[in-house]
Amino acid sequence: MAMPAACAIEMIHDTALIQDDLPCMDNAHLRRGKPTTHKAFGEAVAILAGDGLLALAFEHIALCTPTTVPPARIVRGIGELARCIGAQGVVAGQVFDVSSQRESNVTLEYLEYVHLRKTAAMLEGTVVVGAMLGGGSDEEVEKIRSFARYVGWGFQVVDEILDVTKSSQEL
Repeated sequence: MAMPAACAIEMIHDTALIQDDLPCMDNAHLRRGKPTTHKAFGEAVAILAGDGLLALAFEHIALCTPTTVPPARIVRGIGELARCIGAQGVVAGQVFDVSSQRESNVTLEYLEYVHLRKTAAMLEGTVVVGAMLGGGSDEEVEKIRSFARYVGWGFQVVDEILDVTKSSQEL
């Protein structure tokens, strides 16, 4: 039951990484010790690969989730995932993250805003969709949402620290 959503979430995560590595974002040359997508295949192919993965992710949830899951839950799950990665979630966090690279004085509140909308939002969407498709009650979904948000926030803080204390080869 969970595999289609898990695969879709991995596709969405890969899309975010491909985009984050682009020259107009972080301009990363390596990801997990290998050339980034835009370095290996060019920027145009990287952008199109991300677009394709994102579309495939939602298609996969819609068409491959077992028929034992009520359609209303599937639609709620798709909507939740779109919210977490869209203008209220990962996209908003990335916009603010890119904007802050030009700032010399970034506040704690600003960092909290960014971090709660990047990895935290992605993790939140991941576990909430799992809970929804798995039949969790509204109360259970909200509890797991809160838990995931703060685990994701903590992960993003550690990731930012590693970015400034470790080389790309060590990461």
